[in-house]
Amino acid sequence: MPEDSDIAEELIANPSCVVEEQWIDQVVVVSAAGTVDMLTSPQLEERISAVLERKPSALVVNLTDVEFLASAGMSVLIAAHQKASPSVGFAVVADGPVTGRPLKLVGIADIVDVYPNLDEALAKLAA
Repeated sequence: MPEDSDIAEELIANPSCVVEEQWIDQVVVVSAAGTVDMLTSPQLEERISAVLERKPSALVVNLTDVEFLASAGMSVLIAAHQKASPSVGFAVVADGPVTGRPLKLVGIADIVDVYPNLDEALAKLAA
C-alpha cells in the first residue's frame, strides 16, 4: 500500500493520472484513474513491474476510473500480460466506450481476460 507521501509525489509528478495498488491476500489490484497516454503510461508500467517483483498469485489492472486510454496504455497491458503469464493470473477491468471498447476494437480483449467489474475479475481469478 502506498504511503501518503508516495501518492502526493505521483500527483505532483503527473496530476492527470493516479495509479494505486491494493492487495487482497496474494492478489494485487493496480488501479489507474484519469488519463493513460504516452506521458502517463510509464507510471502504470512502473507500478505493475514493482508489484510483479513481489510475486502475487494474480494481477488485476483496474481501468474503471480511466477517462482516456491511448495506445501507449494498451501497450502497457500487453507487456504486463506477457510478463505475468503463465505464472501469475492476469485480468483487466474495463467496460464502456473509454476502456472496454478500444480493447475490443484492437483485439486486446482476445488476448487478455477483460471483465466489466472488479468483483467478476476477482471471482474468476479465485476459481
